[in-house]
Amino acid sequence: MTHHIGRFAPSPSGPLHSGSLLAAVASYVDAKAHKGQWLLRIEDVDRHRTVKGSRDSILNSLEQHGLLWDGEIEQQTDNNDRYEAALEQLQQQQRIFFCQCTRTALKQIAGPYPGTCRAEKSSRYAAATRHQPASHALRFECGEATIDFTDRILGSQSFELSQLGDFILRRRDSLFAYQLAVVIDDAAQSVTSVVRGADLLNSTPWQIALQQALGLASMDYAHLPLITDANKGDKLSKQTGAKAIDNTNAASNICLALTQLGQPLPEQAHRLSVNQLLEWAINYWQIEQIPKTAIIVTES
Repeated sequence: MTHHIGRFAPSPSGPLHSGSLLAAVASYVDAKAHKGQWLLRIEDVDRHRTVKGSRDSILNSLEQHGLLWDGEIEQQTDNNDRYEAALEQLQQQQRIFFCQCTRTALKQIAGPYPGTCRAEKSSRYAAATRHQPASHALRFECGEATIDFTDRILGSQSFELSQLGDFILRRRDSLFAYQLAVVIDDAAQSVTSVVRGADLLNSTPWQIALQQALGLASMDYAHLPLITDANKGDKLSKQTGAKAIDNTNAASNICLALTQLGQPLPEQAHRLSVNQLLEWAINYWQIEQIPKTAIIVTES
């Protein structure tokens, strides 16, 4: 039986907030309930979004909440060679094309990428400089396949890749795109199970298509309900100004996260330490009890 390996992969664009803590708790408890490993990867492939000090802030919050990772921490900015090798493999398969479409032009088109540059399978590529973008973005040609998988929380899922459109693997600023980096890194770390927010559900068929094209192992997926602000209606995120979690209330934060995840709490939970709460959660973990719809809260 394959050893269970889960992971948490925050971007260093700000401190942990209640939404990211929910994902951290769920992925940690799920991995430990399966007697597996829980890895930590800093997803800093988009260097423009990195905020100084965020990495240390995230690590401190995880430690204060008893969420201790296994092994060494990975950073995506150390993995460019991996991504280059994957692009070369895909180009040999004729699964990549060179796209010159601008964001402005694409915003005027309803629906998925229309395939404008799909015939451009080979071209002279010029990398981005400080003064101008790269000559092309590199896109993955999806084709007409249907991607089916069973989400451990949401159940059966089916996506037509043609309805999602060809997606970017390398951007016009020459940075590698999230969709490529996450697939390559999960494979390199032998991740077997991904537990993350439902905002990434529509990315999953793209990632499965990449796994299939590159001959990588498949994984299990579980997409968690999003936490949304009752006043604004937005998903809580760094981009919408979600407040940083208070590390001095770590035990209360763990209790709240477990309650939001539909998990039972022990008697007198408010008297227990974070380690005692997490041990209880691991022993009584029921992923099928996680709600399928968004969790509405009011940020004070």
